[in-house]
Amino acid sequence: MTVGEFFGCSLLAFGPPLAMFVFTIADDPVKIIILIASSFFWLLSLLLSSLWWFAVIPLRNHLVFGLVFSVVFQEAFRFCIYKILRKAQNGLKKITDDSTHLIENKHILAYVSGLGFGIISGAFSIVNVLADTIGPATMGLKAGNDLFVVSSAAMALCFILLHTFWNVIFFNALDNGNKPNLLIVFTSHMLVSCITLLNRYQMYSATLVIAYLVLISIMAFAFKVAGGSVSSLKDCIKFKH
Repeated sequence: MTVGEFFGCSLLAFGPPLAMFVFTIADDPVKIIILIASSFFWLLSLLLSSLWWFAVIPLRNHLVFGLVFSVVFQEAFRFCIYKILRKAQNGLKKITDDSTHLIENKHILAYVSGLGFGIISGAFSIVNVLADTIGPATMGLKAGNDLFVVSSAAMALCFILLHTFWNVIFFNALDNGNKPNLLIVFTSHMLVSCITLLNRYQMYSATLVIAYLVLISIMAFAFKVAGGSVSSLKDCIKFKH
């Protein structure tokens, strides 16, 4: 049962991102480099937020303190990767002629780097949980809730997808000087992160419902920002160009 739970929750959290990687990124080495680079920037944000949490000794025991500044550092490094990618566009053209579409369509850069942000974020949020599910026992049989592992996997998937869509909105907002859209990204990121504090009271259902409602809203907004419409969505479903 523990092994089945491990693979089930792993596929729940990383199945869709893996499919996105295989079908949209794996065939382009430039995209892979960008994905890995953005993952590294997320790790830097985690490092700085950890150092900040460790330095402010009086507030170490307050989870909200670490959470809020973690979001702030993540958004700061999202801005850093944006600046680097925009400055590196001319250099990317010299690497390979196959990356022309990647340079011309700025939404692709945002999508790829956002997925990198999300995958490493999801991995760090659930890797310890998955390690414990492998055995010799499983969590939730005594004081805990047996939905903890599944809800953790679902929340990891939610954040992976959210980071991808947040990046599309964030990059587009910076390109067009749209400050309200930047505020939407920051506010929704802070909201979903703070909602996870309900998990300490084992309110997993409430956390997931709110998080996925935000995900659907952000996904629709990112689709619109990237130039999508109802008619283009219908054409996509019908395999029309």
